[in-house]
Amino acid sequence: MSKKILYISYDGMTDPLGQSQVIPYLRELTKLGFRFTLLSVEKKDKMAKNGEHVKQVLASAGIKWETLPFTSTPPVLSKLYDQIKLNTKASQLHKRHKYDLIHCRSYVAAEAGLKLFKRFNVPFLFDMRGFWVDERVDSGLWNLSNPLYKWFYKIYKRKEREYFAKSNHIISLTNKGKEELVKNYQVVVDKISVIPCCADLQHFDYRLITEEKKQEIRNQLNIDSSKKVLTYLGSLGGWYMTNEMLDFFAVLKAKIPEAIFLFITHDQSAGIIKLAADRGIGTEYIRVQAAARNDVPLYLSISDWSIFFIKDVYSKKASSPTKQGEIMAMGIPIICNDIGDTGSIINESGVGLVIDKFEETNYSEIIQAMKGLLLTDKMLIRQSAEKYYDLKIGVITYNNVYQQINSSS
Repeated sequence: MSKKILYISYDGMTDPLGQSQVIPYLRELTKLGFRFTLLSVEKKDKMAKNGEHVKQVLASAGIKWETLPFTSTPPVLSKLYDQIKLNTKASQLHKRHKYDLIHCRSYVAAEAGLKLFKRFNVPFLFDMRGFWVDERVDSGLWNLSNPLYKWFYKIYKRKEREYFAKSNHIISLTNKGKEELVKNYQVVVDKISVIPCCADLQHFDYRLITEEKKQEIRNQLNIDSSKKVLTYLGSLGGWYMTNEMLDFFAVLKAKIPEAIFLFITHDQSAGIIKLAADRGIGTEYIRVQAAARNDVPLYLSISDWSIFFIKDVYSKKASSPTKQGEIMAMGIPIICNDIGDTGSIINESGVGLVIDKFEETNYSEIIQAMKGLLLTDKMLIRQSAEKYYDLKIGVITYNNVYQQINSSS
C-alpha cells in the first residue's frame, strides 16, 4: 500500500520557489508510489496569474492541491493568523484522509506538523530549509529593537528546539547546517539528511539553446556579441549584497570596458540603475530583465560569468542558493563568496572563484583570474551540477527518509 503524505508549505506554489523547489520533487516522488496532498499558502496576485497553470501541472502529476490565502498585514500578527489557518486546515485534512506522514517545509509548516504529531501521533519530517528564525533577523525583516519582533523571535527559537526534538527526521540544506545542529542543538547525527536546493537539469541545460536563440536575446537586450556579460539571477535586497556586486562590476568595467551587467530579476530597474550611477556606471552598461521560469535559461545562456554575494551571517550556515545549481547546469562559471557549502563546492569542482574580502584589491585579483574561466569547458561545469545538485539525488534521499520513517514509526 502506498504511503499517503500531507506536504505543508508556507511558500506558495505560484511563486518561483514553489515551482523550482517543491513541485519537481513531488512529481518524481509520486512516480515512486507516494500519494501527496499539497497544502500551500498562496499570494492573491500570484494565484490569479499562475494558479490555473499550477493546478494543471499538479493535477497531471496526480497531486491533490489545497490552498489558503496569504495574509500580509499587519506585520507579525498576520503570520499568527496564517499559522492558525494552516493548523486548522492541516487537522481537517488529516481527519479526512488519515495521512501516514506529514512533510513540513520550513518553520510555519512545522508548527502545523507538530500539532498533528501531538494530537494524532502521526510522524512528521522537518524539512527546515535553513535557520528561518535567524534569517528573519539577519535579512532585516525582524528588527529585535522592536518589542513585538523580539517577542516573536524568542517564541520561535523555543519552538525551533521542539521541532528538532519531536520530528522523526530533519532535512538540512547544507553540511555546515548539519554540523551546527549536531554541535549546538544536540541533534543526533543519524536524524539529519542533507539535500541542497537541487536544480531541474532538464530545464536548465545550455545544450537546448541554439546560437540563434542566444542572438535573439542579445538583440532584445541590445548587447553586441563582442560584449562580455556578467549576470545576476534572482531577487535583491535582504542578505543579497547588491552594493558589493556593483562595486565589483565597477572594477570589472575598468579592466574589461566591454562588460555588461545583466540582472535577471523581478526587482524594479530604477533602484539598480541608481546604485550603479552612484558608482559612475552608466545605464548603457546595465540591463534589468524580468523573466518567467521558462525563460530564465534563455537569459542565462548569454552569460560569460554569473555572480552572487550573500551576507556571511549565522543563518547562512544552512543556506543553499537555488541559483547555484541552475547556473552551473547552464555551464556558467560562478563568482561568489563562501556561505553554507557554496564555497567548498566551487573550490572542489573548480568551476568558479570564491572571494573572501569585499575590497578592491580582492576584486582585482578575482577579475584577473576570471579571464581564465572563459576557457572552462561548459560540460565540466554542468557535470559538477549533476554531482551536487541533480534533482534525482534529492528524490532518492527523500525516498530513503520516507522509508526510514515508515519502518521506525
